[in-house]
Amino acid sequence: MIQRTGTFLAPILAPLVFLVLWNFIAVNVGNDLILPGLDQVSDLLLYPYKDVISMGSLAGNVWISLVRVMVGYLWAAILAIPLGLAMGASRKIYSSLNLFLGLFRPIPPLAWVPLVLAWFGVASFATLLGIEEGDWYIWLNNLKLSMLFIIFIGAFYPILSNTIYGVSSVPKILIESSRVLGASRTDMFCKVFLPAAAPSIVTGMRVGLGVAWMCLVSAEMLPGSISGVGYLITHAYTVARIDVVVAGMVSIGVVGALLDWIFRVLEVRYFSWQRLSR
Repeated sequence: MIQRTGTFLAPILAPLVFLVLWNFIAVNVGNDLILPGLDQVSDLLLYPYKDVISMGSLAGNVWISLVRVMVGYLWAAILAIPLGLAMGASRKIYSSLNLFLGLFRPIPPLAWVPLVLAWFGVASFATLLGIEEGDWYIWLNNLKLSMLFIIFIGAFYPILSNTIYGVSSVPKILIESSRVLGASRTDMFCKVFLPAAAPSIVTGMRVGLGVAWMCLVSAEMLPGSISGVGYLITHAYTVARIDVVVAGMVSIGVVGALLDWIFRVLEVRYFSWQRLSR
């Protein structure tokens, strides 16, 4: 019984201590511009659909940010997974592209900002599709190409690297056995490389999504952004609403942790066999 109680309390002990310290320091500092009180931030988090500094609700801005992240992230996954499978399966393709792609790998996503602004400006999906009014314009105009590119870059390389590693780590006996049994290249990819590399691909997608979510705030600070939790944090700082800044940071952390938890559940449910095979 005591052991079960300890197991239950262990995960929530650190957050409770953190909250107590936060509230203690905030009360003693007595300056909302340095550290807002726990009650101020919790009020924003408990009522996420309430309008915040005339910029819409916290929940609405988080939703817009999540849509942006998922669009940029899906672009990265759609390109990185097939490219990683090809590079991992073929030494010629790997040697041809690895040096070129490796030149861009160390460049932080933020370093792309000036170039991205020169390329895309404030263009959005609405610009590409020629939509200038209506409900669709409101949504598509929030998908700025410059923001999506920054998110794309953040997610692309983790997915690519893990996919290459997953394919290149496929046991040779599986490859040779498939060839002996007359498997075509299509069969090799669909029935050997892809299933064997799936755990590494999922890990790469998990890491890539985390990086994409971290790139969100910097992406939403680019010109043309008028919504999203990153822009909300930036604007709240300019009007000295530090409680909104902290609430936005907490929202980013909670959503990011939730997305990571979803991937961990998928890994445990569908790829637990990988641990048993080691």
